[in-house]
Parts: sequence; C-alpha cells; structure tokens
Amino acid sequence: MSAPLPLSAVIGFPVAHSRSPRLHAHWLRRHGIDGHYIPLQVAPQDFAETLRLMPRMGFRGANVTIPHKQAALALADRATPLARRIGAANTLVFTETGLEADNTDAYGFAQNILDIAPDWTPRRVAILGAGGACRAVLAALLDRGATEIRLSNRTEQRARELADDFGAAVTHVAWSDRNDMLDGCDTLVNTTALGMTGHPPLDIDLSALPSDAIVNDLVYAPLMTDLLLNAQTRGNRVVDGLGMLLHQAAPGFERWFGIRPIVDQDLRDAVLGS
Repeated sequence: MSAPLPLSAVIGFPVAHSRSPRLHAHWLRRHGIDGHYIPLQVAPQDFAETLRLMPRMGFRGANVTIPHKQAALALADRATPLARRIGAANTLVFTETGLEADNTDAYGFAQNILDIAPDWTPRRVAILGAGGACRAVLAALLDRGATEIRLSNRTEQRARELADDFGAAVTHVAWSDRNDMLDGCDTLVNTTALGMTGHPPLDIDLSALPSDAIVNDLVYAPLMTDLLLNAQTRGNRVVDGLGMLLHQAAPGFERWFGIRPIVDQDLRDAVLGS
C-alpha cells in the first residue's frame, strides 16, 4: 500500500484571496513533491472541530490566517515561546502527541528587510498600526536590538495596550503626531491596511524621516504602495510586503514536506502571477 500524499492547508475566513496556495504549489513543483496545499474556508465556530479532524484526513499541518491566529494558539497542545509572546500562531504541525503551534511572521518580517538591506540594525523605529501583524513586528524588532519604538494607531487604546504588553522600549504616540514621530528614526513600518487596494490611503508626511531610513510596508497589493513610492522618491531604501509572506511560509513547508525551500525571484514571479 502506497504512503498517503502529504497534505497541508491554509485556513481562513475568508480565504479565497490567499496567495499561499500558489506559493506552496511552486515549491512543491520545484522539489518534485507529490503533495498538496489546500485553501480551507472555515468559520470561527467550526475551527476547533476542523483542527481535530484534519490529522485523520492526512494533513500534516496548516497555516492559519485571519481570524483564527489567536484561537490556533489557544487550542495548541504545545507552542513556541515566540508564539506565546506574540499571542498568536500562524503555523501548525499535527504530531502523534498533539498540536504544535508556532508564529513565523516575526521571522518573515525581519528576513524580508534583510534581503534588501543586509546591514539593517534597527534602533529607533516608527510603526503605524496596532493589529495582529504589529505584534509580530514588535517581537522581531526587539529581538534585533531596537531600543526605541514609537507606535501610532488610529485607535489609540490599542496602541497603548500594545506598548504596555511589550515593555518600556515601546511608546505610544498620538495618531495626530505620527508625522513628527518620524524624526530620527532609522526604520518606518506600516502595519495598517491603509494604502491597500480597496482601502483608504495612508496619509503621512515623510519630511521628518531621515533620508537613510528604511521604509517597509506590509501591504503587497499594490506591491509598490504610495508610501513606498514617496519614500523611494526622497532616497529612502524601500521594502515591499510580499517578502514577509514568502519568508514566513518557508519554516512551515519544511516541517510538513521535509525540505527547506528558498525565497527567490522565481517564487515572487509565481506568487504575483507574472
């Protein structure tokens, strides 16, 4: 009897927009692996039951996306310290002893910038937004030695809560002061959906930002947002958001399919459909 095909999935609600199936399909083809990575649209009330059944269906693990990341962590039998610290899981592995949870978003965020700027050493950073992605960004920045992180969000209470969660290096800045907080920063990160296709534009004046600062937008639709175009015009190095998606996927692929894949231009082209 032949061994079952290795299976993995991305679970979200909705999930049709996800580019992860295209990403993993490229790696499966590249490495000649006869397996599948499947999008599963699962409502929150069905999430726990879905995770319970998936190992019996042959799944080795899964990625989870909005709105399931916190629930995935809560349901795990074991979780990495980083996932606990971030408060969410995006990568799950089904084992004989239970459900293992990890968060690879922090790795993906940092590696994406290092691809463009290998000398990147964040110290004074400005962040826009205070959602789930921001928690992974904060963890990565602190782990890389950032000593001052200025955090601004339209809903100020969420920014205050994040600052409290992540310690003295993180300070809340009022949204009305977001332009001034760029002064002296070596890195600017947009973690909001502002500027994404179908969302309102991001209104920010970069005049106070040093010209040698790195600007990263987690948005990747469009690939070059207005924030990145404006930053590039004034001489800043810019990093689009696609690489974070690509790099965060590699650890999960390795756990499910046994090969550590690489992120390269062929992968970017495959995911973008070019």
